[in-house]
Amino acid sequence: MVLSELAARLNCTEYKNWVKAGHCLLLLRSCLQGFVDREVLSFHRGLLTAVPGLGPNATCRGGSRCNPRARQFQPQCQVCTEWKREILRHHVNRNGDVHWGNCRPGLWPVDAWEVAKAFMPRGLADKRGPEECDAVALLSLINSCDHFMVDRKKVTEVIKCRNEIMHSSEMKVSSTWLRDFQIKIQDFLNEFKNIPEIIAVYSRIEQLLTSDWAVHIPEEDERDGCECEIGSYLSVSQIHEIEMELLKEKLQDMYLQAAEEEVLPEEILNQLDVVKAFLRKNADLRNGLTEDMQKLDSLHVQHQKQISEANERETSERKA
Repeated sequence: MVLSELAARLNCTEYKNWVKAGHCLLLLRSCLQGFVDREVLSFHRGLLTAVPGLGPNATCRGGSRCNPRARQFQPQCQVCTEWKREILRHHVNRNGDVHWGNCRPGLWPVDAWEVAKAFMPRGLADKRGPEECDAVALLSLINSCDHFMVDRKKVTEVIKCRNEIMHSSEMKVSSTWLRDFQIKIQDFLNEFKNIPEIIAVYSRIEQLLTSDWAVHIPEEDERDGCECEIGSYLSVSQIHEIEMELLKEKLQDMYLQAAEEEVLPEEILNQLDVVKAFLRKNADLRNGLTEDMQKLDSLHVQHQKQISEANERETSERKA
């Protein structure tokens, strides 16, 4: 049953393109993790060398008063104030949004990753290292921190592509879009010609994006899998894992958008309905996403309740 459902999904070229593009992002994430980890440690060491007073002996004196919230952070002690100043000094977007809520400022003197999260998108407070982050988090860090010497236009283009993948309501992209994505992601990878693990992914992505996945539904005595033109082999479970990761990331994106009211509740509901309709047809994917869907449903119900209560208050005020 899983094989036939997968075959049906990949029979849709635009969906197959969406999965391929998402797979590229997963490959990109994995090849960036080690590099980012090393560079974040180097960046942190550099900060401590430049400003020794920010080091391990520095202690936050503000306690809970130095806890940031979302984009708001008004430190109440000298150590956190100096750390904030130093982070902003290296932040490319210093006059824009900084998601301080990702961070635990009290750990800045000793934990390089807590500093790195100030350069990343919202919703990463519980992430303890690059291995727990998705591609866009790592790309945003590279894009926002001046420690990384890269062509930021190339980074931005890949981030835009990633957002188009995740915000595609029907989880489909055209073949033309995919070819454009290939150019942009390879342009970005070319920025790291001296990093072996990153440049090694270049050819893998090229093979992936130019191959034509075809699901092979075997006889009982054959192994299950997906065969590609290039002769590479992905098992059904591997493809399923890729799909699940992409869908989980998409649902998490929707949740954060809804939680921060970045989009209208009606728009989230429409997106949710599309995902639900897709999952109704694909039980093999639906079963692993129950918790994510319930989380989104609960948030939507909560928002609807708030809207209803606000409307009732408005009606009462008019009558009064």
